[in-house]
Amino acid sequence: MKKHTLNKQQFEDDQQLIELFMDVLWMEQGLSRHTLSAYQTDLKGLARWAATDGNGSSLKHLQKSHLQAYLAHRHQNGIKARSTARMLSTLRRFYQYLIRENQLTSDPSALLESPKLGRSLPKTLSEREVEALLAAPDVDDPLGLRDRAMLELIYATGLRVSELVELDLHGINLQRGVVRVIGKGNKERLVPMGEEALSWIGSYLKFSRADLLNTSLSDKLFVTRRGGGMTRQTFWYMVKRYAKLSGISLTLSPHVLRHAFATHLLNHGADLRVVQMLLGHSDLSTTQIYTHIAKERLKELHAQHHPRG
Repeated sequence: MKKHTLNKQQFEDDQQLIELFMDVLWMEQGLSRHTLSAYQTDLKGLARWAATDGNGSSLKHLQKSHLQAYLAHRHQNGIKARSTARMLSTLRRFYQYLIRENQLTSDPSALLESPKLGRSLPKTLSEREVEALLAAPDVDDPLGLRDRAMLELIYATGLRVSELVELDLHGINLQRGVVRVIGKGNKERLVPMGEEALSWIGSYLKFSRADLLNTSLSDKLFVTRRGGGMTRQTFWYMVKRYAKLSGISLTLSPHVLRHAFATHLLNHGADLRVVQMLLGHSDLSTTQIYTHIAKERLKELHAQHHPRG
């Protein structure tokens, strides 16, 4: 089997081009750090392949046939269809940027077909499981009180995890009972918190936050004992720990409480467009997946409780 060597100079040149593209995406479209990181990973993977298996080609000189070969290479290595669909989205953004900057005249990714994606329903929790999860933290401890406030807020508002940990003190209005969120695409939305979450946030601010900060200063709403803001990874570790304590066997996803928020609203009769606004979805079709979860739940209830179910 022929062994390929990396064209280091070409790879470094492509790295610089990718970094410039990331800066443009961040400044012009306000994408989240998580999304930018995913795009960067996709392009760096292609650049490394192009500088080795792609015969030392640069990203600017790749043709449709090269991209097809790379996608086939990914498929052979077990990359799933959903990741390939994201990769194609990344490529189209990247090559459209190069065309706009007059570095290319045509888009080699334009005619590539996206893989067919089956509708995958997000895993969610029952209302009883959510209650158990929310009750798991020890609220007599400053960290436990912070954790309870975070869990109550994310379930009450349906925030993305990244939106939750990025909240600052100015984003919470206790008088009006709303939270101001900067979501995807730098879009702002106001989301009501509800009395329960509002009460726990108030208790956290009054009894816990200053204790955690000690003498440190931070604008972040949710802080650690080190005086800094929470991270997505820290929050997710926390959720998994409380899920285990509360006896939840479901393997949780990072957005499980966001999914529960949407599903439970629809189960209790909320309008789909209201849920769309609260979640910050730009397209109603993105929200409609939760109607399928709600229907499945109704089928389960019918089967359990109807005499002929």
